[in-house]
Amino acid sequence: MRAAVQHEIGQDKLEVLDDVEAVGFGPGKVRLRLRAAGLCHSDLSAMSGVLPQPAPFVPGHEGAGEVLDVGDGVTAVTPGDRVLVCWLPSCGTCPSCRRGQTQLCLAGLAAAGVPNFRRAGGSPSDVFGFAGTGTFAEEVVVGAVCAVPIPDDVPYEIAALIGCGVTTGLGAALNTAQVAAGSSVAVIGCGGVGINTIQGARAAGAAQIVAVDPVASRRDAALRFGATEAVAPDALADAKKRITGGEGFDYVFEVVGTSATARTAYETTRRGGTLCVVGAGALDDHFQVSMFELFFDEKRILPSLYGGGDVLRSYERAIALWRAGRIDLAGLITHRVPLAGINDAIDQMRTGEALRTCVEI
Repeated sequence: MRAAVQHEIGQDKLEVLDDVEAVGFGPGKVRLRLRAAGLCHSDLSAMSGVLPQPAPFVPGHEGAGEVLDVGDGVTAVTPGDRVLVCWLPSCGTCPSCRRGQTQLCLAGLAAAGVPNFRRAGGSPSDVFGFAGTGTFAEEVVVGAVCAVPIPDDVPYEIAALIGCGVTTGLGAALNTAQVAAGSSVAVIGCGGVGINTIQGARAAGAAQIVAVDPVASRRDAALRFGATEAVAPDALADAKKRITGGEGFDYVFEVVGTSATARTAYETTRRGGTLCVVGAGALDDHFQVSMFELFFDEKRILPSLYGGGDVLRSYERAIALWRAGRIDLAGLITHRVPLAGINDAIDQMRTGEALRTCVEI
């Protein structure tokens, strides 16, 4: 089968190969035929080494398709079922799951250290899948808990986005920060996740939503998806002064993943307000805040991993809001490419041209 492979961390391009097979099928596993995948910035971060990932590997963790086969003991899905890929499933038994913090379960990530694929004629033969999945492939084998059934009215390309970017952005606003109606919000970084954070803030009833991004097309998109104003980073201080009287915003979301933007977000948050860190950053990039300001300003600093809540309920909520017309998911897809054109999709994301590119498999 075909799959897009990165041979070494740091390479800019993927190689689409025909000699790859999905491996690991057995009890508790399912084999999926993928139909659509989304390119997320986390894929680029894994390719560059910002996020840890063994190589060679197949990037991609947003995906949807149909079940081809199920292993012994699998009862939740059957061949032919339409499913989305959940890259961070919960085991249901670890301390995090028992506390109700299923997004902190590490059981699913353990699969990231086990090869998902194998090359028939290449060397090395073992190939990993990003985050234990690897959706830039025609087929993939994952744990049954990673295959979440989707209703028939949800297109594959929309289901793929719900599998990460939509859930992460909506959840940051609705689960983690719990944006209050009538509040003021700033979102720094308006790629796919940032746009969905804006949609979440709008759904929660925020009165002012300021989108911040250096790319003009993304600022325009933010306005279409619910931002009340969109500014370049160098205009954020002026927006803070005009909209909040210089006090700062009630909620500020950092959706870039760098200490510099997190520091800007902190300074843009009002005293007693909430800074929500959504961007996935590097292990060696340290955010700094003085002990005095931490104590005196009483700002809440809330990281948000995968939307900060039960992902299965978050999926259901996203579908319900989409059906009700309260969020726009189809509009997130600005470009489409076949699997053979995956490097075009990567270029589109790096330049900021695309919000989300649907990879049609």
